[in-house]
Amino acid sequence: MVKALLAWVALLAALPAPARAEDPPQPAPPGKGMLDEPCPDVTGLWFASPYVRQYDWNFLCRYAAENRALDPAQPVSVVFIGDSITEGWKRLDPGFFGPAVLDRGISGQTSPQMLVRFYPDVVALRPRVVHIMAGTNDIAGNTGPTSPEDFKNNIRAMADLARANGIVVIIGSILPSNRFDWSPDLKPDPRIRELNAWLKTYAADNGLVFADYWSALAGPDGELPAAYSSDGVHPNAAGYAVMRPIAEQAIAEAEARASAR
Repeated sequence: MVKALLAWVALLAALPAPARAEDPPQPAPPGKGMLDEPCPDVTGLWFASPYVRQYDWNFLCRYAAENRALDPAQPVSVVFIGDSITEGWKRLDPGFFGPAVLDRGISGQTSPQMLVRFYPDVVALRPRVVHIMAGTNDIAGNTGPTSPEDFKNNIRAMADLARANGIVVIIGSILPSNRFDWSPDLKPDPRIRELNAWLKTYAADNGLVFADYWSALAGPDGELPAAYSSDGVHPNAAGYAVMRPIAEQAIAEAEARASAR
């Protein structure tokens, strides 16, 4: 009986997540096996859409069409890769981005998903600089239980891939938060502080640029204050206004390092 129950639980866990009410109709896979063009139209899908959960766990298709459409005559200076905090930045501060500064954030993603995307969404675009910001969803366990060392290894791997391809790395701190609405039993602040201390040391020890958003945004209890966020996790326009000059300074430093080579 116990074995049967465990098997049933495992089966349920393996099923794709149900669609949200606002999800568009799910596309059909364009074929089976290895395809030259494996991506259907993913407009309106998100990281937990049934199609993505079943067929494209890392959401490689999210930016595939945009990457192909880039003008080869327009050099890419900076690529931002991250989760919803990165993805939302372009929506609330569109003037910060453009043909030379690209946003490749995907809501809900964790560092292992970003690592799989890192070559097509960063390296293949041949930027001078990459801005990596991850960790919130790792701490929340969005893709299952993980460890601090797993997170660190994913950051190390992305940084190594970038440097091996001549790309200067900016490591963005994890933003402050003392609660996750989608995982209310967790107390993220201590882990955020711990991982940010490691990120800062790792950047210093390896010649990377560190963008410290946490210090500029954190409230006295490690929260993201209401002045900067409506949910304690995602910045609003005022939050991104605080982050932008920190990012600009980090980009200027990284560009200088790229030019000095």
